[in-house]
Amino acid sequence: MMNAMKISKRNKLVDGLWGYAFISPWLIGLFLLTLIPMGQSLYFSLTNYHLLESPQFSGLGNYKEIFMNDQTFTQALKVTFLYVFVSVPLKLAFALGVAMLLYKSIKGMSIFRAVYYLPSLIGGSVAIAAIWRNLFGYDGLVNKLLGTFGIPTTDFINMPNTSLSTLIVLSVWQFGSSMVIFLAGLKQIPKDLYEAAAVDGASKTRIFFKMTLPMLTPIILFNTVMQTINSFQMFTQAFVITKGGPIDSTLVYALYLYQKAFVFFDMGYASALAWILLVIIGISTVIIFGTSKKWVHYEN
Repeated sequence: MMNAMKISKRNKLVDGLWGYAFISPWLIGLFLLTLIPMGQSLYFSLTNYHLLESPQFSGLGNYKEIFMNDQTFTQALKVTFLYVFVSVPLKLAFALGVAMLLYKSIKGMSIFRAVYYLPSLIGGSVAIAAIWRNLFGYDGLVNKLLGTFGIPTTDFINMPNTSLSTLIVLSVWQFGSSMVIFLAGLKQIPKDLYEAAAVDGASKTRIFFKMTLPMLTPIILFNTVMQTINSFQMFTQAFVITKGGPIDSTLVYALYLYQKAFVFFDMGYASALAWILLVIIGISTVIIFGTSKKWVHYEN
């Protein structure tokens, strides 16, 4: 009996070791590429650390400087929150609208779905950002089209009132990932419900707002959280298209963090900015989940 128990324990230990062996690449990546760098970043945020000098511990000095004296930090927060609050709802609304159109069973619809998803695959690249800069430049295609119809042209990229709008439009154009998720959610709604509603004489508008939209609220919650997190971290588009200008009208938070780290080499200050961004994203996510109890409907 004792030998059988020892053999059983040994087999469980061997099975456990094999399990850890299989997930070891992920564990190594977690510690080397995530946890250890995060720990170092937290330490650097408490130091005066310029890239070519040794870090000197300064406690909360970086955080005090950021919140009390850094007006550029305040501007970056304003731009980022404006970008998030405008781009995320627009992207989700556009994604849901296209998903409703692509939900129909029509021959060749899979090709259209792939075409509409394509911008999400390439939209975050430097090449697309460069093309976008040329499209909305003073001599770009957008202004040429406006001139054709007699509409006054403007330099969308270099005007403070319109520069952020070009980045928002680019973000909305990358609606593909949210669209695919909405499309999957629409397919989970039983068709019997639509048939019953049609028999009862419900209009398409009433069906959408009273049945489709409530049943999609878990999907809307997921897309809202994911797109909010991504929007707070937006960097490539602002860096390539506007470089934060003009007069900091497109200086999003991640771009300001980059400037502090790799232009001014103030790694301690940049690390503090990174941790503040982490807290902001965390609080935003908690708020979204907290309010979801009032508008997200589950089957039970």
